[in-house]
Amino acid sequence: MILIDPPAWPAWDRIWSHLASDVSYDELHEFARKAGIPARGFDRDHYDVPSDQYDALIAAGAVAVSSRTLVRRLVESGLRHRKGATGPLHRQA
Repeated sequence: MILIDPPAWPAWDRIWSHLASDVSYDELHEFARKAGIPARGFDRDHYDVPSDQYDALIAAGAVAVSSRTLVRRLVESGLRHRKGATGPLHRQA
């Protein structure tokens, strides 16, 4: 399932959300590609997306969840990739 948390993360004069999958990186990359999200937005286990795309991504099928739920689902799925962690980044769930 594709998950998105509320826009709450300030950077570069914008507010950002995180877009992630609790199924696989392939699912996440495919959704992002179809939504027109540039690959440079991928950060270890999620895409950073600006707040002005939030509603469109939900309309495209992303499920709105809290930031805490998004992280919990990533951890539970085995797809959480923390800073400094070792191992393959794009492994399948």
